[in-house]
Amino acid sequence: MKNEFVVAILGATGAVGCEMRKVLEEYDVPISELRLLASARSAGTKVPFKGQEVTIREATDESFIGCDFVLGAVEGDMSRRFAPAIKASGAVYIDNSSAFRLDPEVPLVVPEINGADAFENHGLIANPNCCTIIALMAVAGIAKLSPIENMVVCTYQAVSGAGQAGIAELDAQMKALAVGEKPVVKTFAAQIAMNVIPFIDAPYGNDYTKEEMKMQNEGRRILHSPDLKVNCTCVRVPVMRSHSIAVTLRTAEKVSVEDAKAAVAAFPGVRLIEDYEGRCYPTPLDTSDQDLVWVGRIREDLTDEKGLTLWCCGDQIRKGAASNAVQILLKLIGK
Repeated sequence: MKNEFVVAILGATGAVGCEMRKVLEEYDVPISELRLLASARSAGTKVPFKGQEVTIREATDESFIGCDFVLGAVEGDMSRRFAPAIKASGAVYIDNSSAFRLDPEVPLVVPEINGADAFENHGLIANPNCCTIIALMAVAGIAKLSPIENMVVCTYQAVSGAGQAGIAELDAQMKALAVGEKPVVKTFAAQIAMNVIPFIDAPYGNDYTKEEMKMQNEGRRILHSPDLKVNCTCVRVPVMRSHSIAVTLRTAEKVSVEDAKAAVAAFPGVRLIEDYEGRCYPTPLDTSDQDLVWVGRIREDLTDEKGLTLWCCGDQIRKGAASNAVQILLKLIGK
């Protein structure tokens, strides 16, 4: 194994791409060369990395020659466009898009849960959906006590989940409302300031959305539980950063609240909240700009004797995207 690696970020100027660069430096990943790749309009821009400046280049098929790892922070179509060239270069592509998540030949990995799957890659590893990562991190400790049979999930997703445009729209609408002006609606289907929108992504075809079905379809792969059933409702809320999720789950065998709390507290990458500033629960602001998933309000489900209910929050730009990808890289190099 090499001591230093050539790493590229595809989509380096977007919200997740910028965060990947930040996390690579924060985690002190051993990098001999960082290649920042984006569209032609961003080429030539210089950004800081480890005390130096790195120039953003236009992404082409030749950009990946000599790379050891490529972190993808582009949409699915662009990911599919460049995946063959990345694979041909011999690099391992860790892709944050949804393009390959359900491909049985591509590992779908949350390192703390199914990190061993990353080593079964054929040059391509998929990063799960942000809410899938956060929710499964919260329940994975419980699943080690008894398999989870089903979950009812409601997500409360920050506008940053829609990228920089989502952040800008909430900010602009709040400013407009403050001076009595009518907010402009462009990125979301309805006004998001002082409102919630219970519909994220496109229809799936069964009265659910694609975003809602990801929790079940991806959860089955990550937990190695092909029969897992998930009923999910995804809601966009006027929060800048960090998603919040309410989960009610049923285990094969009854798990007590006390045992569930102990399992959650012991699981790597998770913080159990029982008394934080006088609260037994986290909020999105508590969890922003860090990588732990915070879990609180673990209690019995009053409708099912084998059920538990909990609340969790996590930074979807970091653990839900950029940091999870970097952690997969670190897993592969043994760090």
